[in-house]
Amino acid sequence: MRALVENVMTTDVAAVNEKASFHTVAELLINRGVSGVPVLDDDNRVLGVVSEADLLAKEEFKERYYGDGYRPPLRARIRHSAGSEGSGYRKSLGETAGALMTSPAHVTTPDASVVSAARLMDRYGVKRLPVVDADGRLAGIVSRRDLIKVFLRLDEEIEREVREALHGKADVAVADAVVTLSGTYAERSQAVTAVRLAESIDGVVAVHDELGWKHDDIADLPVWGGA
Repeated sequence: MRALVENVMTTDVAAVNEKASFHTVAELLINRGVSGVPVLDDDNRVLGVVSEADLLAKEEFKERYYGDGYRPPLRARIRHSAGSEGSGYRKSLGETAGALMTSPAHVTTPDASVVSAARLMDRYGVKRLPVVDADGRLAGIVSRRDLIKVFLRLDEEIEREVREALHGKADVAVADAVVTLSGTYAERSQAVTAVRLAESIDGVVAVHDELGWKHDDIADLPVWGGA
């Protein structure tokens, strides 16, 4: 079976209420050694995420809004002038987690696959996802580091699961999470399916295909096309 988010997520989550002060958020980030935390309402529902970048908006826009001579980095000024960080002004004035947060939060669920969570992180360029239950309440958090855990499985465990998936119809060897398949199938399509099944096992880094077959049923398939 594919690993689920609930198998790798952290349930001891550093989170803040939307009414938490700037100082409270900053202190939590420092004390817990994290770069961002979920922001919750009074019913423990996830409203957004507040990160170091959100807090630093105050510093980035000090010169423009507070006139103290501070000059933000060029990259920050470009982002603001280009409008790609339209909430920068609002966040520079924010005093609570609710005013500072990025919302809505990108979230996942405990029953989502690790693969789908990884794709969400990649799509939105985030390092972590709050995990919510069916009511949107915080259940945990999953980070990129958590997702890597699936590649730390023992070779013996991976080998056993691959053998079970292939019903013992191929010879299986695993070294450093790299699977080597050998043996002979009656049909080429069966060998192709075996490789794909092995690749789908959580923790498999790569599959070396040394399988043979007696009959190339794939070549026998009709080729459809037209002018």
